[in-house]
Parts: sequence; structure tokens; C-alpha cells
Amino acid sequence: MATPRALTSPGSIFLDPRGDDRALRVSWHEEAGVAVLSLWRENVCTASFRLDVDDVPDLIALLREGLEISALARREQQSA
Repeated sequence: MATPRALTSPGSIFLDPRGDDRALRVSWHEEAGVAVLSLWRENVCTASFRLDVDDVPDLIALLREGLEISALARREQQSA
């Protein structure tokens, strides 16, 4: 698997568990007022999305809600 290149702005890289050198990069661009979410395969950007800084809290809330639902489901499965 190729090693993803370092980000030039604050951000992070998340590797896809399916492999095939897939990754999600999230980078913050304060100067533009956006967070950029981009999909990569073998160090080639295949798609990107510019999320306005004002919409970031809604995305975080959605991810948090999904995480809470997932954690609850796991606890219910373990207690069954």
C-alpha cells in the first residue's frame, strides 16, 4: 500500500478498511472558510467536497449521533 502524502494544512488522513489504497483526507482551509473532504486512491484525488465552516457543526452532530446509536446497539447485543 502506498503511503499517503502529508497534508499541507491542518487535517487528518483516514484509511479505508477495505484497503486498495483508499483514504479520506480532511483538511482545514481557514483562509477559504471551508473544510475539504477528499477521497484518494494511490495518492490520486478521485473526488473532493468543500464543506462551508458554518456546516461543520451539523456534520459533527450527525457523526456523533451515529456513533451513539452504534454504541447503544453494541451494548444491547453484548447484554443479549
